[in-house]
Amino acid sequence: MQIARLKTVDLHWSEDGDPDGIAVVFANSLGTDLRLWDKVIPLLPQKGLRLIRFDKRGHGLSSCPAPPYTIDALTDDTEQLLDRLRVKTCIFVGLSIGGIIAQLLASRRPELVKGLVLSNTAAKLGTADMWQERIDRIRKDGIEAMADAILERWFGEEFRRSDEAMAWRNMLTRTPVEGYIGCSEAIAANDLTASTSKLKLPVLGIGGEHDLASPPDLVRATTDLIDGSRYVEIGNAGHLPCVEQPDIYAGHLVRFFKEDLNVGAI
Repeated sequence: MQIARLKTVDLHWSEDGDPDGIAVVFANSLGTDLRLWDKVIPLLPQKGLRLIRFDKRGHGLSSCPAPPYTIDALTDDTEQLLDRLRVKTCIFVGLSIGGIIAQLLASRRPELVKGLVLSNTAAKLGTADMWQERIDRIRKDGIEAMADAILERWFGEEFRRSDEAMAWRNMLTRTPVEGYIGCSEAIAANDLTASTSKLKLPVLGIGGEHDLASPPDLVRATTDLIDGSRYVEIGNAGHLPCVEQPDIYAGHLVRFFKEDLNVGAI
């Protein structure tokens, strides 16, 4: 296990694949850690790609500074990590809040992000009132009180009946409450519509057919803000299609790398 001690946070990160390859950075969703990508990483070419993932602040094995958090601060964390890892250019794959971080990072550092995958995310995700209601409930009763409702937004009915779903429920409920609330507050205050619409780079949007957290039409609308982008939708999947349909998810990534970004030797 590896920890990057940064200015304002300590981030847990891991690396697979080719240390000399093109960096592909994965940023995960609210209430999950870097294990979100466990099924996808082995399905990607291990030669030619440097596969980096990390736990954002308040999640997984990273430190949990006291809230409030902002998307600016979460993006600062990500920038510092990539600078520490000497990443000069990368393909960034962000899911949910990870996709919000991805959008802001691409706006700030266009020389750093050469391609963007916006998975199950949006320029603006939900309403301030919706997020405040969730925050208040979790402050009062803990994440456990919301767990079943959140899993309904994450996964389709069939997956929720599987034994594996319990592991994801445990990951969610073991997320530090302050980390979950901090990131929820950051999402609630965020609207990147103006800056995302100015992005000029290859973008792949990925939606899940049964996603109740970031419905497919919302993901498509954000993807369409960016000229030259394209959108794909994964059937029989909810908010975390990389978990429910990893083969299809990985296939879309590889196609994007090869056809849209002209990544060779993978």
